[in-house]
Amino acid sequence: MNVEQEYIKKLSEGDKHAFDALFLLYYPKIKAFIYGFVKNEDDTSDLAQDAFIRVWNNRVNLTKVDSFGAYLFKIAKNIIFDFFRRKSLYEKYALQEVQMNVEEISWELNDVLDAKELEILIYALVDKMPEKRQAVFKMSRNQRLSNEEISEQLGISKRTVETHISSALKELRKFISSIQAIIL
Repeated sequence: MNVEQEYIKKLSEGDKHAFDALFLLYYPKIKAFIYGFVKNEDDTSDLAQDAFIRVWNNRVNLTKVDSFGAYLFKIAKNIIFDFFRRKSLYEKYALQEVQMNVEEISWELNDVLDAKELEILIYALVDKMPEKRQAVFKMSRNQRLSNEEISEQLGISKRTVETHISSALKELRKFISSIQAIIL
């Protein structure tokens, strides 16, 4: 049994020191993940703490958890959805028909996220991007326009279009990597 598993076992028995150790290990990762969507330090801190409150409240069930990182990430994901629902953003994103080519981004999330949830999270992230990058990305992925067509419609160079798409994909890949780091 590794140290983390021992902490989980002790936590499931109510050991506050084990909780503190897991909190110190995972809080920065969960906080960074949540901040990527919320973009507000106060809200992020509150939501990250909520994730650990849920862990504490459900500690007796932790012995059934295979991967604490994946479990905690799933809690954080649900908290983010709750946050967006409260802000009425969830309906906006859930109702959008997104035609994103998810295969372009290499990932494997071990059933932590289903495709629709990932789509919602990706478009929440896209909507946080600078306005021009967001427009270019959506025209490319949703409307399936070529770089040349986007260039003509927006009155910018084809190279600028390519730069915006590249930057958007880089940001999305970074997001996917952060999820994988939490799960693994």
